Amino acid sequence: MTGGHLGQGRSPFSPQRPANARTIDEILAAARARLSRLTPAEAFADLTAGAALIDIRPAAQRAVAGEVPGSVVIERNHLEWRLDPASDARLPWVTGYELRPIVICAEGYTSSLAAAALQDLGLALATDVVGGYQAWQAAGLPTAPAAERTVVIAPGASPAFAG
Repeated sequence: MTGGHLGQGRSPFSPQRPANARTIDEILAAARARLSRLTPAEAFADLTAGAALIDIRPAAQRAVAGEVPGSVVIERNHLEWRLDPASDARLPWVTGYELRPIVICAEGYTSSLAAAALQDLGLALATDVVGGYQAWQAAGLPTAPAAERTVVIAPGASPAFAG
């Protein structure tokens, strides 16, 4: 079998990386070096002061684990288009580069990469939550079952509840 999925039919690993290639750990470290990451408590304080908490977790994760009331759900594959002030697909309230998006994911890995991408768009205040939703929940901060519909679902994002 050639090609395949999940390692089926793959060639043995070759340690010869192209000269310009970086590992995901290197990419993550570079992204985090640019961010002023927030603890869950700091992110909650910023949320209550008017910052936008952007939940990039897929609907299936939010359905199981719950959601942060008052957050805006923008799934990862739409994030840059919805928050780029220069994009025709931006959300109506994205009107300039002074926006402070705080990105949250499940564990705080994908959110770091996403926040760095937002900084690349010129959103210099973009950052993420250390430990993600798991740390938020462990800190005893407000969460709600998805069925309570306490979040804003951006265009293109899937609700985490049926019906």
